[in-house]
Amino acid sequence: MSKFLSFIALLFTLASCSFFENKKKVSLPEEKLKMIEADKAFSKLSVEKGMKMAFLEYIDSNGVLLKPNRFPVIGADAVDYLIQQNDSGYTLQWKPDYGAISQSGDLGYTYGLYALKIKGKDTTLYGTYVSIWKKQADGKWKFVLDSGNDGVGEAE
Repeated sequence: MSKFLSFIALLFTLASCSFFENKKKVSLPEEKLKMIEADKAFSKLSVEKGMKMAFLEYIDSNGVLLKPNRFPVIGADAVDYLIQQNDSGYTLQWKPDYGAISQSGDLGYTYGLYALKIKGKDTTLYGTYVSIWKKQADGKWKFVLDSGNDGVGEAE
């Protein structure tokens, strides 16, 4: 019986060691870069396919939209809100100026300036934005919170 218990303890020890060895170490600079690149790709998709399509592609299933003069729009309600948007009259693009990432490498934020160009007019509205990002199980980054504020001067 003692040999059996020793054998079980040895198996448990070996299994524990292999479990910890198989865990990938997170490279925080690499993950931060991936998150910032996701924000840039998000903006690029907005220009190419429209704001609605881009937001639907990059929102987390529990994502939150903070909009002026209304309560936060959360999860499925945020998706419904986006689906109802008509983005045919403008183009929205932005550029992250900064990003930071958590020690765990699975949560971070970006912020920067956006430009909303009205189609058919020589008008561009500028503002600031912040997005909080969460790394998904498949390694992709999606935003869990997005908010913007209008009213800044021209972007450089």
